[in-house]
Amino acid sequence: MDKKLLLGIDVGNTNITFGVFRGKELLRTFRMTTKMQRTSDEFGVWITSLLQGKGFSPDDLKDVIVASVVPGIMYSLNSGIIKYLNRTPIVVSAGMKTGLRINMANPKELGADRVVDCVAGYELYGSPVMVIDFGTATTYDLVLPGCIFETGITSPGIRICANALWNETAKLPEIAIEKPESILARDTTSSMQAGLVYGCIGQTEYIIKKVKEEAGLSEMKVVATGGLGRIISEETDMIDVYDPDLTLKGLQIIYERQPKRKEKA
Repeated sequence: MDKKLLLGIDVGNTNITFGVFRGKELLRTFRMTTKMQRTSDEFGVWITSLLQGKGFSPDDLKDVIVASVVPGIMYSLNSGIIKYLNRTPIVVSAGMKTGLRINMANPKELGADRVVDCVAGYELYGSPVMVIDFGTATTYDLVLPGCIFETGITSPGIRICANALWNETAKLPEIAIEKPESILARDTTSSMQAGLVYGCIGQTEYIIKKVKEEAGLSEMKVVATGGLGRIISEETDMIDVYDPDLTLKGLQIIYERQPKRKEKA
């Protein structure tokens, strides 16, 4: 068995999530915030420290693969990886061999995170499959047999909706995003929580139902991921699987499809 490790990095709008793999096995995950501006040295030191805190060394790595939806940090992130991990990262981008056939007028418009999620959903859970990522935005992507990306729906994520409530209104407070004890709210906090969580559940169920109806896919599997996906998946029987590490697993799958690179000493 290959003892060298793969580092997968998912750069989202809110968090950067890291996964350490030995073969297909995900050994550890860790994360840092995205929105803080960092230099290449800061990225390198942070990543090295986080790896060491989980019991790994940069010398244990055979490669690094990155999927990003935040172009503005990529120069510093890539430079930090090269300087401190001694690896030039593979960045998921248009033209790569992913196995996903994108049925869009302009396939390059599909974000790297969605490509990776769709590949993982298809390979791990079969097809037809809808992959829902409850991130900063909530995305609903349909993958058909043959690993064909057929359609995608994009809506504001729960956190965006919550920020709009407390930033655009004079008296509504900032609250924790969680399911209240009852939808029959009797105070401001639980009123907002009910609207956010139950509103997202309703949207999710309607979109799943509508896609199944219009695509004629009564047996479509539904897989959810993303930080807030657990809250929603626990409240509806229309989501079959919640996989918090779906994107990282997709990075490992895509990495295995790339031409093998010579390991550095």
